[in-house]
Amino acid sequence: WDAAYERELKAFQEIGDAGEIWFGEESMARIIRWLEKQKVPLDSPLLDIGTGNGLLLLELAKSGYTDLTGIDYSPSAIQLSEKIREKEGISNIKLKVEDFLAPSPELSGFEICIDKGTFDAISLNPEDAVGKRQQYLRSLCSTLKPEGFFLITSCNWTKEELLNEFREGFDILEELPTPKFCFGGRIGNSVTALVFQRKK
Repeated sequence: WDAAYERELKAFQEIGDAGEIWFGEESMARIIRWLEKQKVPLDSPLLDIGTGNGLLLLELAKSGYTDLTGIDYSPSAIQLSEKIREKEGISNIKLKVEDFLAPSPELSGFEICIDKGTFDAISLNPEDAVGKRQQYLRSLCSTLKPEGFFLITSCNWTKEELLNEFREGFDILEELPTPKFCFGGRIGNSVTALVFQRKK
């Protein structure tokens, strides 16, 4: 990931290309639409887990959200997101180099946590993927307030699998609509987007 974000950082410095939007612009719009529909207060503390180039946080800031934090374990990703944030002239986004599987104590008290592909990446780790997924759940519970919302977008996990992964400590609130495709007479989704609420 460091090498990938170093390339994106170089591209941004040279030609102003901010890099890839994971799951496309529609995935960001889907998240913002849900927050607006729920009338989530604009000053709610919000964490973007594995923020990458930080483009989701920029869109949230442009939509009026004011208490935004992005973390990524890749220093190059945080450097890139800081440069993009500076170029856009947005100051109310906090960015930190942080490993979500070993979060610092001050990473807590969030009312909303958003994950677009980070849980996928952790799940693909060849070393102790099950243990890392369990640690992700522990980190999520220490970061997100009771009754806080967790929005996850995944291309590796089905709705049923995610319900199973997050059954301890979380209730499913809603499945967000994602693009459908048809193959061999069966209809499916290439992406799953769910909203969970942390139990009291």
